[in-house]
Amino acid sequence: MIGLIQRVSSAKVEVGGVSIGEIAHGLMVLVGVERDDGLAEADRLAAKLIAYRVFPDDAGKMNKSVRDAGGSLLLVPQFTLAADTSSGLRPSFSRAAPPALGAELFARLAAAVVASGVACATGRFGADMQVTLTNDGPVTFWLQVSSATTVA
Repeated sequence: MIGLIQRVSSAKVEVGGVSIGEIAHGLMVLVGVERDDGLAEADRLAAKLIAYRVFPDDAGKMNKSVRDAGGSLLLVPQFTLAADTSSGLRPSFSRAAPPALGAELFARLAAAVVASGVACATGRFGADMQVTLTNDGPVTFWLQVSSATTVA
């Protein structure tokens, strides 16, 4: 499971011109679900997103998590993150999870974040979404968890 995280001062996602998810200070996360992902990967990515230290402490060092910084998460499903771009001029999506599995694991990820007590908004799985954000820093990281990955 993939999370492309961006530290933001604000972010929102719209469908059909209507805002369906919006946060102020926090992390906007594009979420890609891969074919071999399962519930464990969704739970591990949630734990990592909540604990990942990308916010500055009083000394300006990235030592605070989104929870420590009092921020929120905006999770946006994005199957194109699982694209194979290793050959040719057109991406292959053979590594992406089938839609039903992707939707299930995206929902599990969001539920795990909410259960942790961190405020969470989401985009809509399968929808044509418009995402607007103000990247703070800019700070952007690629996080990927698999069955062999553990959270420290």
